[in-house]
Amino acid sequence: MKRFRSAVPGASAITPRPVYEARRQLLLAGAGGGLALAWPRFSRAVPAGGPLSAVQRGPFGTDEALTPREFVTGYNNFYEFGTDKADPAANAHTLRPRPWQVRIDGAVSRPLTLDVAELLQPQHLQERIYRLRCVEGWSMVIPWIGLPLADVLRRAQPLGSAKYVEFTTLHDPEQMPGQKRDVLPWPYVEGLRLDEAMHPLSFLAVGLYGDVLPNQNGAPLRLVVPWKYGFKSVKSIVRIRFTEQQPQTAWNVVAPQEYGFYANVNPEVDHPRWSQARERRLGEGLFTSRRPTLPFNGYAEQVAGLYAGMDLRRDF
Repeated sequence: MKRFRSAVPGASAITPRPVYEARRQLLLAGAGGGLALAWPRFSRAVPAGGPLSAVQRGPFGTDEALTPREFVTGYNNFYEFGTDKADPAANAHTLRPRPWQVRIDGAVSRPLTLDVAELLQPQHLQERIYRLRCVEGWSMVIPWIGLPLADVLRRAQPLGSAKYVEFTTLHDPEQMPGQKRDVLPWPYVEGLRLDEAMHPLSFLAVGLYGDVLPNQNGAPLRLVVPWKYGFKSVKSIVRIRFTEQQPQTAWNVVAPQEYGFYANVNPEVDHPRWSQARERRLGEGLFTSRRPTLPFNGYAEQVAGLYAGMDLRRDF
């Protein structure tokens, strides 16, 4: 059996690269006799594909301060382009997000193939400001642009036997050079229970901050499930499949004792190697303090009912 090497850091308190780079800039400025506070530069970041027009404000937003765009597009987990947080912004220029099609099949009565260009039509798009909580203990607030996942899934007319939805990322080592290493089982696969996928909060993102989704953020189409840890929000989707059995998902296959299938944000269930009780909100200053983590990432009122009667310590 092929073994895959886990690339998750050994400790959750590693200082984010943008923070320590900014701190270094601050110290250098101080050494020169002055004190200059500035956001760190992300000069290698892949530019966005252009603005999206006629986007309506969607529901479920938060009034929390947005994470600066430089962090959102410059600090990413996307191992298809490297395991360092800065690697996706540096390397994702090799991805070709147009043309792009997504196959929807499995336990459906109407399998279909969608062109992403169709999903970019202005009448479909809305902005949703969601919190993002990474399993590593950091968080962001991001203004996503996209459409409800359920609106897309219904087009395929799922059968009554469908219980789960499986999402698969592009597998092309020439476009995604990180796939040449066996860090994870490729292609990257994630999954949701059907009722989770059809929940109004579940979202397919095609943009952020008013622009087409940058490559390093999962262009041209990614999942956003804001009450779960970020690794559930699979990027660069090429296939959506309805299944009767629970999908075998990437991190759950590699380390099932650390990364459960559900991966709901839960401050009472620690990662085996660090606490999940608090988190670090990126962009809140050079020396970011930790804040309490909220159950279901603050969306308990909307989603807690999905898990009534479940043992969330066992089904983590």
